[in-house]
Amino acid sequence: MKMHQFLDATYLKSSAQAGITEAENLEIVKSLTNEAIANNYKLLMIRAKYIPKVKQLLRIANAPTLIGTVIGFHEGTSTVAKKLTEAETAIHLGADELDFVLNYNAFKEGNFQLIDQEIIACTKYCLEKQKVIKWIIETAALTNEEIVVISQRIREIVLKHFTIASEKNVLVKSSTGFYKTANHIPNGATLENMRLIIAHAKPLKVKAAGGVKTLEMAKKMIALGVDRIGTSSAKEIVKNEINSNKIDQY
Repeated sequence: MKMHQFLDATYLKSSAQAGITEAENLEIVKSLTNEAIANNYKLLMIRAKYIPKVKQLLRIANAPTLIGTVIGFHEGTSTVAKKLTEAETAIHLGADELDFVLNYNAFKEGNFQLIDQEIIACTKYCLEKQKVIKWIIETAALTNEEIVVISQRIREIVLKHFTIASEKNVLVKSSTGFYKTANHIPNGATLENMRLIIAHAKPLKVKAAGGVKTLEMAKKMIALGVDRIGTSSAKEIVKNEINSNKIDQY
């Protein structure tokens, strides 16, 4: 299956969130970069400040792995103007793909005018810069009905305002992985959530993120029709796939 080509290996904690020094946090990012080089991951998803160092390491290794970062992370409540400024900075630093946190609170409050403005403006900017954009809808904060409605809305806006060719460069993504749920309920890429997104966002591509930690779950996601998987367990997933393939050869 070549699982590595579906994986966006992810580390998005700040040093404060991780409870370590900035130097220690950078070492984690560098370690993940070396891991990505060794395993040929599709993409590294990191904070924007680390992009120049990661880009340098990838260039030295002549590695094809792409670099992604997050915009409006992780609450999604910043203004459209601020998100565009963040995106401009990230692209200047060398980002290939940008994962925007949709203002899902505004959506839940029924402020569709703001949501539509945000989707149109940010998508337009990224596509003009020839960058991939992913819209994080934060499924754990939404009801099933809301997941359906926002997935459809993103699809309809993209198909109405942009060319058919842009479909491959716009994705709907499940989760930031940072949303706090009650009683440890899964907060992102459940099979049920991903079925809803796939059913109502296609032909846009879909990214599962938030809780995909095993090879078994990754395979199930791909079987559903997921195009990309964001995970902090990329190394374990690839290792288990290699071991599984070895067993199958006997």
